[in-house]
Amino acid sequence: MYTSHFGLRELPFGITPDTSFFFACTNYQAALNTLLVAVKNGEGFIKITGEVGVGKTLLCRKFMATLDKSFVTAYVPNPYLEPRTLMLALADELEIPQEKDVDQHQLIKSLNHRLLVLAGEGKRIVLCLDEAQAMPLETFEALRLLTNLETEKRKLLQIVMFGQPELDRKLNQEAIRQLNQRITFHYHLGPLSQEDTEFYVSHRLSVAGYAGSRLFDRGAIKKVFATSGGIPRLVNILSHKALMLAYGEGKQQVNARHIKAAANDTGSARKQLSPWIWFGTAALVVAGTGMGWVYFQ
Repeated sequence: MYTSHFGLRELPFGITPDTSFFFACTNYQAALNTLLVAVKNGEGFIKITGEVGVGKTLLCRKFMATLDKSFVTAYVPNPYLEPRTLMLALADELEIPQEKDVDQHQLIKSLNHRLLVLAGEGKRIVLCLDEAQAMPLETFEALRLLTNLETEKRKLLQIVMFGQPELDRKLNQEAIRQLNQRITFHYHLGPLSQEDTEFYVSHRLSVAGYAGSRLFDRGAIKKVFATSGGIPRLVNILSHKALMLAYGEGKQQVNARHIKAAANDTGSARKQLSPWIWFGTAALVVAGTGMGWVYFQ
């Protein structure tokens, strides 16, 4: 691979949620601060939304890693579960032994007892649900009932939901309006700006051990932003492919041509291009050939 060619300790643009690569730009730091303030205030429900690939899972992992020892966290990466199965997943995360055929009443009773024990030890319990937009409506209602577990002073369980914008549409349904009313903190995680995209690329290269001069020239950065729309996952994919191309050519710097070639090989990246960019490209073809409109797929 290209790591030794560019003087890197590791691959800088992986798409797994590695918290060592967390990029604390204004947007992401504000989201993290919102989460930390909310759980320290003892809020029942907190919601983080964002489009596919903006880094919600990485934010979730960073959030859990940032909490001190006074917090106990439970993590459910795929909550597309019926209510009882979700409660069993929570029981497993909280290390509550359960019989396979345990009924829901006994399950809730066991959860309540465990939460009370942890609260008695001065612990706060936070359940993080990734891909929350996938939850069935009846499971949302079960979550609401779980947050009814409380002492006279505070909630025994806080729930943080991370989801795509579809989560908002689901929560607006009449059947779960009571849960929606209980969400006291919400943050929408948007894409990176062009300036942040440049810092993001530089940050990941630095974490991976790069210590040389500019590895992505300015044209490359502009092209990365134009073809990714500032979506971090796409920035990673394009940057990784571009580094492979530069390495294959024996080059020491990535330029716009490498990014363009990477984008041509990445369908989701091409879809991020602005309609005005496509219009301009089509117009150039028309002007240069005298032919009719050209449609790009």
